[in-house]
Amino acid sequence: MSTAAPPRFATADLYDEFAEELEVADPLFRHFGGRRRFCGPIRTVSTLEDNTQVRRLLETPGEGHVLVVDGVGSLRVALVGDQLGRLAIDNHWAGLLVHGCVRDSAALAEMPIGVLALATNPARSRKQNQGQVDVPLRFAGASFVPGHWLYADDDGVVLCERRLVD
Repeated sequence: MSTAAPPRFATADLYDEFAEELEVADPLFRHFGGRRRFCGPIRTVSTLEDNTQVRRLLETPGEGHVLVVDGVGSLRVALVGDQLGRLAIDNHWAGLLVHGCVRDSAALAEMPIGVLALATNPARSRKQNQGQVDVPLRFAGASFVPGHWLYADDDGVVLCERRLVD
């Protein structure tokens, strides 16, 4: 999915048609990846300043999923950079949403993958093998549930229990 053309949808149109089924995430995130529109079923990692589990998950086949990383909004370190961006592309992840920071933003901007995050920070994360995978998350006024769908574009992020577009 990451090298194919991005799916055609607009979050505003999805909201107009499916508002009662959607949650809208608070507009906290900035685009850092080369794809500004992406969607897929959600996988999750919950961690604080340690990206060990993020890397482990991105090393597995993504099959068009979106990895949502709850870094507790920490701005002290980056949880994703160009190496993990490349790993996500190579393993066919559709995108990443990071409730925290990324680094290597110039390189990420050239990559054919969606990346949303709060900000950038050049500091790398700790490697202490901490974090939880595929747990429900709640931040930015929305619930990020493994298996539910995330749709992101320039207007924002919407979440739904089911797939809405082909």
